[in-house]
Formats: sequence, C-alpha cells, structure tokens
Amino acid sequence: MYEVVGSTERFKGHIFRVVTDRVTMPGGEVAGRDVVRHVGAVGVVALDEQGRVVLVRQYRHPVGRYLWELPAGLIDVQGEGLAAAALRELAEEADLTAGRVDLLVDMFTTPGCSDEMIRVFLARDLAEIPQHERHVRTEEEADMTVDRVPLDEALAMVFDGRISNGPAVGGLLAAARARDTDFKDLRPADAPLPPR
Repeated sequence: MYEVVGSTERFKGHIFRVVTDRVTMPGGEVAGRDVVRHVGAVGVVALDEQGRVVLVRQYRHPVGRYLWELPAGLIDVQGEGLAAAALRELAEEADLTAGRVDLLVDMFTTPGCSDEMIRVFLARDLAEIPQHERHVRTEEEADMTVDRVPLDEALAMVFDGRISNGPAVGGLLAAARARDTDFKDLRPADAPLPPR
C-alpha cells in the first residue's frame, strides 16, 4: 500500500522538481499524485540577551506581499551541515553570528503537495558581524529589513496575523516553549533528520 509504481517528471528547477507519482492506494487502485520535490531549508530563531528575536521582512513574489519571517534559506551548498547552513543564513540576512545553536523543531511545510522540510534552530549568544565583513544582499534581499522584537510581542504578531509565514509561526511558538521550560528539552543541533 502507498507504493510508488511509476513517476513522471513535469518540471525541474534549481530549488524544486514537480513529479506525478503513480501510487497504490489501500483498495488496490493506482492514483496519480502531483508532488513538489524540494531541496529543503533551514531557519533560525535568533534570541538575544534581552529576550528579543530577530525578524526579517522580505517580499515574497508567490504571495505578492512582504512577510515577517525568520532568517532562513535553502539547503543548497554541497556538503554543508544543517546547523552551518542556518548560521550562514543568520549571517547573510541578519549580520549576526551565534555562540550557541540548538535544534528547535522540524516541519514539513506543505505535506499535501510537497516534501519540503525545514529545520529550525535556536541561536543564542549573538554577536554583530563587522560592517566590512557583511554579506551584500541582492534581489529580494536588497530591501529586506531586520528588526529585533521581544519574543512575547512576536507571539502576539503570530496571533493577530502580522506573522503568517509557517516556519516563523512554528519556530516562534517552539522558542517560547523552550524559553518557558528553561531550554531543558532542546535537541542537539546535529540530531538526525526524520525520514523523508
């Protein structure tokens, strides 16, 4: 049951592929399922000593608007570990480094049509990157804004609709839970990924 008996590739791009899988169903019939096969992503809840989180505001063309998000990006550098990718994104998007990184949560973003998984980390012990060493932002990142918001205010932004990006919602809720339990139940940054 649920065995893939055939697959047809419909599109192949840098970030994702679209395939139609033929899958056996519980009754024995075979059904077509369109699937977006995604490279995967990482995100970071960067929490400073004052209990503020780093949020970035970035234009997202598919939804046609700016969204408040976590620093995040694709797993697209060959051989780069997930925690290292998250720290790279933190540096590129927020001009920060972190002395401590823990795993917060793993999420399938849209499991009804995509296998995209994002791993969200908690970064603490933050430090500014010197101006002359900062990443030059281009394209949608060129007008990205960065802000630090108290974690409880960020949660209020989730519940009043100002934050609607899925990984930001999940990451901020997980960070609040971690904070409220004194960060005792965090998994190590290099914990194995769940099966995809």
